[in-house]
Amino acid sequence: QVSPVESGGGLVQAGGSLRLSCAASGSTFNINGIGWSRQAPGKQRELVATSSSGGTTDYADSVKGRFTISRDIAKNTVDLQMNSLNPEDTAVYYCNAQTINGGRYWGQGTQVTVSS
Repeated sequence: QVSPVESGGGLVQAGGSLRLSCAASGSTFNINGIGWSRQAPGKQRELVATSSSGGTTDYADSVKGRFTISRDIAKNTVDLQMNSLNPEDTAVYYCNAQTINGGRYWGQGTQVTVSS
């Protein structure tokens, strides 16, 4: 069992920045990949950024060049630095963890609202 908890969401004006944080608890020694997804009302959940245990990162095309994922394996935390935010980034952001045996876990999410 892995329990991610997200924080750092809020209201920001277009062009601004936010930094989201995620802390995972439980059987964290089993975590392999970890990342962030988001879901806007009425929209499909979208994978935003991932980080593997080997340091490989990947980003959705919609956030490339604007978002940066950073992971601290020892502390079982992962952050998402979001710059140049626009209203299309408004969504609930979820921290996702994948365990080495294929388990998938996510938190309750944190709301990010970007005003124009």
